[in-house]
Amino acid sequence: MLRVFRIKLRFVLLAILIMTAGFFIARSIGDNLENRRVAALSWSVANKVIVVDPGHGGIDPGSTGATGVIEKDITLEVSRKLSTVLGQGGAIVLMTRESDVDLSDADGGQLITRKRQDLSRRVALANERNADAFICVHVNSFKSGPKEHGAQTFYQPGSQEGQRLANAVQGELVRLLKNTNRKAKAVDYYTTRNAKMPAVIVEIGFISNPTEEKLMCDDDYQAKLAYAIYAGLVKYFAENATPTSGSVDKEKALETFMQNEGKDYGAP
Repeated sequence: MLRVFRIKLRFVLLAILIMTAGFFIARSIGDNLENRRVAALSWSVANKVIVVDPGHGGIDPGSTGATGVIEKDITLEVSRKLSTVLGQGGAIVLMTRESDVDLSDADGGQLITRKRQDLSRRVALANERNADAFICVHVNSFKSGPKEHGAQTFYQPGSQEGQRLANAVQGELVRLLKNTNRKAKAVDYYTTRNAKMPAVIVEIGFISNPTEEKLMCDDDYQAKLAYAIYAGLVKYFAENATPTSGSVDKEKALETFMQNEGKDYGAP
């Protein structure tokens, strides 16, 4: 008996929207074969719950550059751009902060106590939402000299999925930034240790390096950083897709895409 399959129009529209977003993003960052591949794989982030964590904030400024640039401001801008491009791809994005705040109680006691509470609540947010990935955006610093440079991705020792995600993100940072040959590295951090999902810390550059400090304040360079992290996530989820994990809640993905339609993350 002949079976007839009917594809609902809204699902066709969803596929067109996601693919269109992917190819638009790829063109804006530079139209080459590998970026087209990323665009073709952009379906892999649709409906994934991704927590983006802009490092520091509020009472905790993070590191400070020679010109007075503060880490917490840079991480927030890059995280906003990353969240936008992920949303354009249909991901469900949660930011641990969207302004200059921390997650600790104002009457939480000493600074070190509040910092611990802040970190704990960021990780708890990701765990409670059953996120598929946890991306912490930070800025590196090397006080003994300004020569150190280059973005680098860190993962929890012993975490196979964390390592795979870190390798994917680091590979895209190397490919797109063209100013670093650093490798993903295993380091024991509170956030990656306590996260229940693949988690990485992306140190997007050295604020102690005058050249990188200036770059990280540049809107176009921030967009390139955001796209590199996005591309790493796309490749990670595409490589790990299964009939179950790779499925897409099409209506939810369409809703997420439409909410972010028209937003521009400032790609170069």
